[in-house]
Amino acid sequence: MSRAALLVLADGRFPAGGHAHSGGAEAAVRAGRITDAAGLADFCRGRLHTAGLVAGALAAAAVLGAEPGELDAAADARTPSPALRTAARRLGRQLLRATRASWPCGELDALARRFPKGAHQPVVLGVAARAAGLGPDDAAYCAAYESVSGPATATVRLLGLDPFDATGVLARLAPELDRVADRAVTAARRVADDGVDALPAASGPLLEIGAEWHAAWPVRLFAS
Repeated sequence: MSRAALLVLADGRFPAGGHAHSGGAEAAVRAGRITDAAGLADFCRGRLHTAGLVAGALAAAAVLGAEPGELDAAADARTPSPALRTAARRLGRQLLRATRASWPCGELDALARRFPKGAHQPVVLGVAARAAGLGPDDAAYCAAYESVSGPATATVRLLGLDPFDATGVLARLAPELDRVADRAVTAARRVADDGVDALPAASGPLLEIGAEWHAAWPVRLFAS
């Protein structure tokens, strides 16, 4: 296993399309829920324990060999917002393109044929992590970190927030990220015996509502 592959996969410069998405931060800024570093910390904490936990468990389960179609259906069921489902599949399609170029393998090719419009991004992430020689813990960490790093980076652009303050938010969330990744992997290991219903279904209603509101804007900085 090359742990350096995790650095490549989690790098914000990896061409997986994440730079075009704010993870709900743009809608939260417009609604006045994020105005400073403290508001960003609250937003990221909430997103980590909901969307981040679910994504981490899906990704870890994919690494462990759970059936991708079942995981994709489980991701759909855990994403009530049509706008978020569309964004997740768009991100999955872009991630698949990047990972097929980076770690070519038959499993990624098969995933591309099965989901021509894109599978949910965490499912692709898990399959890609396995192709890169990574384990379920790595995939869970990557998914959980992405759930907060995207909004933090976006808020720097949206508010002109000091990048040092945004990075400080992420650093202080590290212990919670550890716990969320552990919970995600524990749940993913139960899928083999209990099916995808063992995966967490934590939700953030304001994220879902904000995504639908954001999708209707005629002008926006981020795709989601």
